[in-house]
Amino acid sequence: MVRFLIIGAVIAAAITIYGIIDAAMTDSSRARGVSKPVWILLLVLLPLVGAVLWLTVGKNRGDLAQEEPRDPVDFSDFEGVRQNQLRESRQRIDDLEERLRELDSEKFPGEEDTPGDTTPGDKR
Repeated sequence: MVRFLIIGAVIAAAITIYGIIDAAMTDSSRARGVSKPVWILLLVLLPLVGAVLWLTVGKNRGDLAQEEPRDPVDFSDFEGVRQNQLRESRQRIDDLEERLRELDSEKFPGEEDTPGDTTPGDKR
């Protein structure tokens, strides 16, 4: 019997805490019935009853039902950004490859070309 009371108290506390946080984070224009500070006061003074009232009556959920659902994997907003990043990355790679070719062809004092070299300055 004591076990059920403890479980019930934990569930009631969780619902109350969720209600208080939800009421505090919700925009004031979505609170129905009374103003948002009054709802928070009700949630604190009447813990379980206030939370149930807030979740069933206090929060206007009509705006959410009218919104058009979005695709959760919609990356259309980021396609342009991604293309720019790819273009910049390719340009940097091309610049680095050109710089490496310049460094490979560079001759240092005392360096000699050997007959078997395929690339000037490349000693294997």
